[in-house]
Amino acid sequence: ILAVCSASCIRSKRLSSYDMIMIFLSLSRFLLQSWMMLDLFLSLFCETYYEENLFVIFKTVFMFLNYSSLWFAAWLSVFYCTKVASFTQSFFIWLKQRISILMPWMLTTSSLFSFATSLPFAWDIYDMHNNFTAPLTMTNSSERRVTMKASLFLLILLCNAGIALPLIVFVVSSILLIRSLWIHTRQMQINATGFRDPSLEAHIGAIKSVFSFLSLYVIYFIPLLLILSDIFLPLSIGEAVCLAVMAACPTGHSMVLIWSNPKFRELPARILHHANCHVR
Repeated sequence: ILAVCSASCIRSKRLSSYDMIMIFLSLSRFLLQSWMMLDLFLSLFCETYYEENLFVIFKTVFMFLNYSSLWFAAWLSVFYCTKVASFTQSFFIWLKQRISILMPWMLTTSSLFSFATSLPFAWDIYDMHNNFTAPLTMTNSSERRVTMKASLFLLILLCNAGIALPLIVFVVSSILLIRSLWIHTRQMQINATGFRDPSLEAHIGAIKSVFSFLSLYVIYFIPLLLILSDIFLPLSIGEAVCLAVMAACPTGHSMVLIWSNPKFRELPARILHHANCHVR
Protein backbone atom coordinates (compact mmCIF):
# COMPACT_ATOMS: atom_id res chain seq x y z
CA ILE A 1 0.00 0.00 0.00
CA LEU A 2 2.78 2.40 0.92
CA ALA A 3 4.69 1.63 -2.28
CA VAL A 4 1.67 2.04 -4.57
CA CYS A 5 0.43 5.28 -2.98
CA SER A 6 3.92 6.81 -2.92
CA ALA A 7 4.49 5.89 -6.57
CA SER A 8 1.09 7.34 -7.47
CA CYS A 9 1.98 10.64 -5.78
CA ILE A 10 5.34 10.81 -7.54
CA ARG A 11 3.77 10.15 -10.94
CA SER A 12 0.93 12.65 -10.55
CA LYS A 13 3.09 15.16 -8.60
CA ARG A 14 0.18 15.76 -6.21
CA LEU A 15 -0.97 14.14 -2.98
CA SER A 16 -4.66 13.25 -2.97
CA SER A 17 -6.61 12.88 0.27
CA TYR A 18 -6.97 9.14 -0.23
CA ASP A 19 -3.26 8.60 -0.90
CA MET A 20 -2.45 10.79 2.11
CA ILE A 21 -4.58 8.67 4.44
CA MET A 22 -3.22 5.41 3.05
CA ILE A 23 0.40 6.57 3.37
CA PHE A 24 -0.13 7.64 6.99
CA LEU A 25 -2.02 4.44 7.82
CA SER A 26 0.35 1.99 6.11
CA LEU A 27 3.46 3.71 7.49
CA SER A 28 2.11 3.73 11.06
CA ARG A 29 1.20 0.05 10.82
CA PHE A 30 4.53 -0.93 9.33
CA LEU A 31 6.32 0.88 12.18
CA LEU A 32 3.92 -0.62 14.76
CA GLN A 33 4.51 -4.19 13.56
CA SER A 34 8.28 -3.65 13.44
CA TRP A 35 8.23 -2.06 16.91
CA MET A 36 6.24 -5.00 18.35
CA MET A 37 8.74 -7.51 16.95
CA LEU A 38 11.71 -5.54 18.29
CA ASP A 39 10.01 -5.18 21.68
CA LEU A 40 9.40 -8.95 21.82
CA PHE A 41 13.01 -9.67 20.83
CA LEU A 42 14.40 -7.39 23.56
CA SER A 43 12.04 -8.76 26.23
CA LEU A 44 13.20 -12.30 25.42
CA PHE A 45 16.94 -11.80 24.99
CA CYS A 46 17.84 -8.56 26.84
CA GLU A 47 18.09 -9.23 30.59
CA THR A 48 18.21 -5.55 31.57
CA TYR A 49 15.34 -4.50 29.26
CA TYR A 50 12.83 -3.98 32.10
CA GLU A 51 15.31 -2.09 34.26
CA GLU A 52 16.58 0.45 31.73
CA ASN A 53 15.10 3.64 30.31
CA LEU A 54 14.83 1.71 27.06
CA PHE A 55 11.68 0.02 28.38
CA VAL A 56 10.03 3.39 29.02
CA ILE A 57 10.86 4.63 25.53
CA PHE A 58 9.64 1.45 23.85
CA LYS A 59 6.29 1.38 25.66
CA THR A 60 5.67 5.09 25.02
CA VAL A 61 6.44 4.82 21.31
CA PHE A 62 4.34 1.64 21.17
CA MET A 63 1.33 3.51 22.55
CA PHE A 64 1.91 6.45 20.17
CA LEU A 65 1.95 4.12 17.15
CA ASN A 66 -1.12 2.31 18.47
CA TYR A 67 -3.13 5.50 18.89
CA SER A 68 -1.97 6.87 15.53
CA SER A 69 -2.94 3.68 13.72
CA LEU A 70 -6.39 3.73 15.32
CA TRP A 71 -6.94 7.36 14.33
CA PHE A 72 -5.77 6.91 10.73
CA ALA A 73 -8.05 3.90 10.30
CA ALA A 74 -10.92 5.99 11.71
CA TRP A 75 -10.23 8.82 9.23
CA LEU A 76 -10.17 6.29 6.38
CA SER A 77 -13.63 5.17 7.44
CA VAL A 78 -14.79 8.80 7.55
CA PHE A 79 -13.34 9.38 4.08
CA TYR A 80 -15.17 6.34 2.68
CA CYS A 81 -18.39 7.47 4.35
CA THR A 82 -18.25 10.99 2.91
CA LYS A 83 -17.38 9.78 -0.58
CA VAL A 84 -19.81 6.84 -0.85
CA ALA A 85 -22.77 7.48 1.47
CA SER A 86 -25.68 9.55 0.17
CA PHE A 87 -27.13 11.35 3.19
CA THR A 88 -28.81 14.73 2.76
CA GLN A 89 -28.12 16.29 6.18
CA SER A 90 -26.48 19.72 5.99
CA PHE A 91 -23.45 18.72 8.13
CA PHE A 92 -22.80 15.66 5.98
CA ILE A 93 -22.98 17.72 2.78
CA TRP A 94 -20.65 20.34 4.30
CA LEU A 95 -18.17 17.60 5.32
CA LYS A 96 -18.43 15.92 1.90
CA GLN A 97 -17.48 19.16 0.16
CA ARG A 98 -14.55 19.96 2.46
CA ILE A 99 -13.11 16.55 3.34
CA SER A 100 -10.14 17.03 0.97
CA ILE A 101 -9.23 20.34 2.62
CA LEU A 102 -9.80 19.07 6.17
CA MET A 103 -7.94 15.77 5.82
CA PRO A 104 -4.36 17.12 6.30
CA TRP A 105 -5.51 18.94 9.45
CA MET A 106 -7.35 15.85 10.71
CA LEU A 107 -4.27 13.65 10.25
CA THR A 108 -1.93 16.20 11.84
CA THR A 109 -4.23 16.91 14.80
CA SER A 110 -4.78 13.21 15.51
CA SER A 111 -1.01 12.60 15.39
CA LEU A 112 -0.43 15.36 17.95
CA PHE A 113 -3.29 14.03 20.09
CA SER A 114 -1.79 10.52 19.94
CA PHE A 115 1.58 11.91 21.03
CA ALA A 116 -0.02 13.82 23.92
CA THR A 117 -1.99 10.81 25.18
CA SER A 118 1.04 8.50 24.98
CA LEU A 119 3.39 10.69 27.07
CA PRO A 120 1.73 9.90 30.46
CA PHE A 121 2.83 6.27 30.03
CA ALA A 122 6.43 7.39 30.39
CA TRP A 123 5.63 9.38 33.52
CA ASP A 124 3.64 6.49 34.98
CA ILE A 125 6.43 3.96 34.42
CA TYR A 126 9.00 6.33 35.93
CA ASP A 127 6.76 6.95 38.97
CA MET A 128 6.13 3.24 39.48
CA HIS A 129 9.87 2.52 39.18
CA ASN A 130 10.73 5.24 41.73
CA ASN A 131 8.00 4.13 44.11
CA PHE A 132 9.15 0.52 44.09
CA THR A 133 12.89 1.19 44.21
CA ALA A 134 12.93 4.03 46.76
CA PRO A 135 13.13 2.96 50.44
CA LEU A 136 9.69 2.86 52.02
CA THR A 137 9.21 4.79 55.31
CA MET A 138 6.15 5.44 57.48
CA THR A 139 6.22 9.18 56.72
CA ASN A 140 6.13 8.98 52.95
CA SER A 141 4.16 5.74 52.37
CA SER A 142 0.74 7.45 52.43
CA GLU A 143 1.94 10.30 50.18
CA ARG A 144 3.36 7.77 47.73
CA ARG A 145 0.07 5.87 47.69
CA VAL A 146 -1.89 9.07 46.94
CA THR A 147 0.59 9.95 44.17
CA MET A 148 0.24 6.51 42.61
CA LYS A 149 -3.58 6.74 42.68
CA ALA A 150 -3.54 10.19 41.06
CA SER A 151 -1.07 9.03 38.42
CA LEU A 152 -3.16 5.92 37.72
CA PHE A 153 -6.36 7.99 37.41
CA LEU A 154 -4.70 10.37 34.93
CA LEU A 155 -3.29 7.45 32.96
CA ILE A 156 -6.69 5.73 32.74
CA LEU A 157 -8.39 8.99 31.72
CA LEU A 158 -5.95 9.75 28.92
CA CYS A 159 -5.83 6.11 27.84
CA ASN A 160 -9.61 6.00 27.50
CA ALA A 161 -9.58 9.28 25.55
CA GLY A 162 -6.84 8.02 23.24
CA ILE A 163 -8.69 4.78 22.50
CA ALA A 164 -12.37 5.68 22.82
CA LEU A 165 -12.41 8.73 20.53
CA PRO A 166 -11.07 7.01 17.38
CA LEU A 167 -13.23 3.97 18.17
CA ILE A 168 -16.37 6.12 18.30
CA VAL A 169 -15.43 7.90 15.05
CA PHE A 170 -14.71 4.60 13.29
CA VAL A 171 -17.84 2.80 14.51
CA VAL A 172 -20.21 5.70 13.73
CA SER A 173 -18.83 6.32 10.24
CA SER A 174 -18.74 2.58 9.44
CA ILE A 175 -22.34 2.03 10.57
CA LEU A 176 -23.51 5.05 8.56
CA LEU A 177 -21.67 3.78 5.49
CA ILE A 178 -23.05 0.24 5.85
CA ARG A 179 -26.57 1.62 6.30
CA SER A 180 -26.28 3.82 3.21
CA LEU A 181 -24.85 0.99 1.10
CA TRP A 182 -27.50 -1.44 2.35
CA ILE A 183 -30.37 0.93 1.47
CA HIS A 184 -28.92 1.55 -1.97
CA THR A 185 -28.32 -2.17 -2.51
CA ARG A 186 -31.92 -3.01 -1.59
CA GLN A 187 -33.19 -0.44 -4.06
CA MET A 188 -30.97 -1.92 -6.77
CA GLN A 189 -32.23 -5.44 -5.99
CA ILE A 190 -35.84 -4.28 -6.31
CA ASN A 191 -35.11 -2.66 -9.68
CA ALA A 192 -32.94 -5.55 -10.90
CA THR A 193 -33.86 -7.07 -14.28
CA GLY A 194 -32.64 -10.56 -13.44
CA PHE A 195 -29.30 -10.23 -15.21
CA ARG A 196 -25.99 -10.05 -13.39
CA ASP A 197 -25.45 -6.44 -12.29
CA PRO A 198 -21.76 -5.54 -11.70
CA SER A 199 -22.78 -2.39 -9.81
CA LEU A 200 -24.92 -4.43 -7.41
CA GLU A 201 -22.09 -6.91 -6.82
CA ALA A 202 -19.71 -4.02 -6.19
CA HIS A 203 -22.06 -2.60 -3.53
CA ILE A 204 -22.41 -5.99 -1.83
CA GLY A 205 -18.62 -6.38 -1.89
CA ALA A 206 -18.24 -2.91 -0.36
CA ILE A 207 -20.64 -3.82 2.47
CA LYS A 208 -18.61 -6.97 3.21
CA SER A 209 -15.35 -5.01 3.19
CA VAL A 210 -16.63 -2.28 5.53
CA PHE A 211 -18.14 -4.88 7.87
CA SER A 212 -14.82 -6.75 7.97
CA PHE A 213 -13.01 -3.46 8.74
CA LEU A 214 -15.41 -2.82 11.62
CA SER A 215 -15.02 -6.37 12.98
CA LEU A 216 -11.22 -6.26 12.85
CA TYR A 217 -11.15 -2.82 14.49
CA VAL A 218 -13.30 -3.97 17.42
CA ILE A 219 -11.31 -7.23 17.77
CA TYR A 220 -8.08 -5.19 17.89
CA PHE A 221 -9.60 -2.88 20.50
CA ILE A 222 -10.34 -5.70 23.01
CA PRO A 223 -6.78 -7.12 23.46
CA LEU A 224 -5.37 -3.59 23.50
CA LEU A 225 -7.59 -2.80 26.49
CA LEU A 226 -6.49 -6.03 28.19
CA ILE A 227 -2.82 -5.16 27.64
CA LEU A 228 -3.34 -1.64 29.01
CA SER A 229 -5.22 -2.95 32.05
CA ASP A 230 -1.97 -4.65 33.14
CA ILE A 231 -3.69 -7.88 34.20
CA PHE A 232 -1.06 -10.13 32.58
CA LEU A 233 2.43 -10.91 33.79
CA PRO A 234 5.30 -10.12 31.38
CA LEU A 235 5.81 -12.93 28.83
CA SER A 236 2.68 -14.78 30.04
CA ILE A 237 0.43 -16.78 27.72
CA GLY A 238 -2.38 -14.21 28.04
CA GLU A 239 -0.10 -11.36 27.01
CA ALA A 240 1.26 -13.43 24.10
CA VAL A 241 -2.26 -14.17 22.82
CA CYS A 242 -3.24 -10.48 23.04
CA LEU A 243 -0.10 -9.39 21.19
CA ALA A 244 -0.70 -12.05 18.52
CA VAL A 245 -4.25 -10.79 17.95
CA MET A 246 -3.04 -7.17 17.90
CA ALA A 247 -0.46 -8.11 15.26
CA ALA A 248 -2.95 -10.11 13.16
CA CYS A 249 -5.78 -7.55 12.99
CA PRO A 250 -3.87 -4.71 11.24
CA THR A 251 -2.44 -7.31 8.86
CA GLY A 252 -5.94 -8.60 8.08
CA HIS A 253 -7.22 -5.06 7.57
CA SER A 254 -4.35 -4.30 5.19
CA MET A 255 -5.00 -7.51 3.22
CA VAL A 256 -8.68 -6.59 2.82
CA LEU A 257 -7.65 -3.11 1.63
CA ILE A 258 -5.30 -4.64 -0.94
CA TRP A 259 -7.69 -7.23 -2.35
CA SER A 260 -10.68 -4.88 -2.42
CA ASN A 261 -8.83 -2.25 -4.47
CA PRO A 262 -7.60 -3.04 -8.02
CA LYS A 263 -4.99 -0.31 -7.64
CA PHE A 264 -3.34 -2.26 -4.81
CA ARG A 265 -3.91 -5.72 -6.30
CA GLU A 266 -1.86 -4.90 -9.39
CA LEU A 267 1.54 -4.71 -7.65
CA PRO A 268 1.44 -8.06 -5.75
CA ALA A 269 0.03 -9.71 -8.89
CA ARG A 270 3.00 -8.40 -10.89
CA ILE A 271 5.43 -9.59 -8.21
CA LEU A 272 3.88 -13.08 -8.19
CA HIS A 273 3.98 -13.20 -11.99
CA HIS A 274 7.68 -12.28 -12.10
CA ALA A 275 8.42 -14.79 -9.31
CA ASN A 276 6.69 -17.58 -11.24
CA CYS A 277 8.59 -16.65 -14.40
CA HIS A 278 11.93 -16.84 -12.57
CA VAL A 279 11.01 -20.18 -10.96
CA ARG A 280 10.14 -21.65 -14.35
